[in-house]
This record gives sequence, structure tokens and C-alpha cells, in this order.
Amino acid sequence: MKNEMKIARLACMEAGKEITKFYKSKYSITDKSYHNPVTDADHAANAAIRDIILREFPTDGWLSEETVDSEDRLEKSRVWIIDPLDGTKEFIEGVPNFTISIGLVVDCTPVLGVLYNPVTEEMFSAIAGDGAFYNGKRITCSPLHDIQSSTIVISRSETRKGLWDGTKPWFKNQAHIGSVAYKLGLTASGKYDSFATLRPKNEWDVCAGEIILREAGGVLMNLADRTSRRYNQKNTLITPGMIGGNPVLVEQFFTRWNNHLQETATTDTQNESLS
Repeated sequence: MKNEMKIARLACMEAGKEITKFYKSKYSITDKSYHNPVTDADHAANAAIRDIILREFPTDGWLSEETVDSEDRLEKSRVWIIDPLDGTKEFIEGVPNFTISIGLVVDCTPVLGVLYNPVTEEMFSAIAGDGAFYNGKRITCSPLHDIQSSTIVISRSETRKGLWDGTKPWFKNQAHIGSVAYKLGLTASGKYDSFATLRPKNEWDVCAGEIILREAGGVLMNLADRTSRRYNQKNTLITPGMIGGNPVLVEQFFTRWNNHLQETATTDTQNESLS
């Protein structure tokens, strides 16, 4: 995997050059769907990554947010899973909370991941069995075992929508950053104690970040059934959400989250009976 890592890092750097050409400059914006924008920077970064990776590994599968999907990848053992610009909304706002995300899965399991923020020049990387790194220095996720003393990094939009209402007392602090991949990298490096999203995400949002977090001593689990994702699925959407961090904090979150869901369901039932 050393050569794959070399190529993935090169692809991140080249994509970063493309993105910084547009950052806080002029570019076009279109909507792929409601509240799901894409820019010239997304497309330019995707083209740069694709050219580099598929030139070096032409028989590998390819799954990218900005490439029309082909089911040919489902027959491949090795598949690159790419988000050329995770955090497009932040990019548009001029907030440097976005990353390039490149992951490689073998037989549905992430074995390599690279995240790169071209503005802050932060690079998170990992190869299965070889540890996780931040700008070349080995990292581990937070060892904190008390959720009430912890800081969780969550989505700005989820908070605005009220999805986290009632949970603030669970933590010492709730930090807000847009890019899912960036949040995973920051959690892997111990800058935050845990990460969670309460909304569905695609494989390209979390693939690279999961192997980095895992190699840093953490876990990333589905909120519904506590399973880890098997990647390169026909349906790339991961529902209903995910929680990541060291296993102790993740278990404490699950306990509180399940109690919260039960309390919410009870309140809703009582309100319905009174209406």
C-alpha cells in the first residue's frame, strides 16, 4: 500500500491546487439537488484525482460524488471512493472547513485513506495496520472516557434544524464544522473527543475518514444498529447517521441517544393523545 498512499497523496495535492485556484474567486455554482451545490472547483478536483489514480491503477473500481456512477465497480475487489471537495457549502462561504477525501477499499473494507485541507495545509492519512498520521506525525484519538467532560464535533446545519435539541447537557461542548470528512480527521487527531451525524451520509463522505479514525484507535458505527459499514454497495447512502470516537465514548453516546429517542417517542405519544 505504500505506492497507493504515495499516489493518493499526490492526487490530493494536485486537487488542492485546483481548488485553491477558485477559493474566494470567481466560479460557477449549480444545484445537483435541493441544497446540494456543486462548483467548478468540485469538478476540477475530481478530474485531477481521476487522471492520477486511474492512470496508475487502471483496473481498479471508481466511486466519486462528482462522477456518474457505474455498477462496474461492484465487480471489483479494489475500489477508490472519492469526494473531491467535501464541504462545498463551506467552500462557497469562504470558510476553510473543507477537505479532499480519497479512500481505497479492498473487498468492501477501507484499507487506505487520505484527507487534505488545501487552505490550512492539513493532511490526515492512514494505511490499515500502519497507524494514522497528521502532517506526517502519528496520531491517536482522544482517550477521554467521560462524555460529560468531552467535546463533540457536529454539523452546523443539523444544529440549525433542531436535530440536536436537548443534547447540549450531555457534553462539555458542542463544536460545529461543516465537512463530515474534516470532522472525522479532527476527531482521529484528538482535536475533538467524538464526532456524530444524525443525517444520512454517502460512502464518499466517510470512507477515508473511517480508516483514519480506526487506525487512530477509534470506531465509526451506524446509529441504528452499531455496525461498521461495508463499502462499495450498490446503494451508497448510509442511514440514519453515524457516531465516531474512542469505543468508551461511543458506547456512552449510544446509551444517551437511545434514552433520548425513547423519551422523545413517549412525549410525542402523549402530545398526540392530548390533541
